[in-house]
Amino acid sequence: MYLILRLLAVVLFATVMLIFGCGYCLFSPRNPKNVYTVGRWFGKMSRVFGIKLELRQSAASKAVGTCVYIANHQSNWDLVTVSNAVRPGAVTVGKKNLAYIPIFGALYWLTGNILIDRNNRSKSIGTIGQVIDKVKKINVSVWLFPEGTRSHGRGILPFKTGAFHAAIGAGVPIVPIVCSSTKNLKVSRGDNGYIIVELMDPISIEGYGKKNVRELAQHCHNVMSTHLVELDAEVTELNQKNEVKKSHNIS
Repeated sequence: MYLILRLLAVVLFATVMLIFGCGYCLFSPRNPKNVYTVGRWFGKMSRVFGIKLELRQSAASKAVGTCVYIANHQSNWDLVTVSNAVRPGAVTVGKKNLAYIPIFGALYWLTGNILIDRNNRSKSIGTIGQVIDKVKKINVSVWLFPEGTRSHGRGILPFKTGAFHAAIGAGVPIVPIVCSSTKNLKVSRGDNGYIIVELMDPISIEGYGKKNVRELAQHCHNVMSTHLVELDAEVTELNQKNEVKKSHNIS
């Protein structure tokens, strides 16, 4: 019964948000400001799933200005966890087929996000050029998932180089965003415990170019993988304390 009620609440919440979001964006279609607003709406759904979410942001990342954000991509849970980290003035870069998802696709396009065709290398390269132009001309930051696909609990998968080409081409730093593992989250569970999402210190692209872009990608991968392990250890400890606290309250 609890699961049914939660699912009904999620469906109602999501439907209202998607429809209202499309209407809201029509007042200023394709405006990058919409991404931040709608991202925070989706982020609030974490509470519906019983997630205690903590968002952290380093002082250096707050002051960075225009940049390329890169985040680990785990599963559909990203929609209610990592979305909390979307910053004002940032747009995401996603697969073209997202546009074909009913209602959500329209909302994704209306908010001002960038769609790329990952199956067409020439189009993807052209889109990276568009990303660089947007960063330079309208002072907008971009958010990418450099793994290119969901990891589904397999840590952080190897990075593709598109995000790093964009950062080098635009001459802006990279801000890693790491979300602790969500593989143990369950829709049927009343209390899904803690999740930490953290915006880390910017990584400079100084000294990197097209010839050593893979070195930059690997460096960022190492930084994020190490921090994911640290966050997971912290979350495990928090959840254990939470379980002990609940057992004491019951007794």
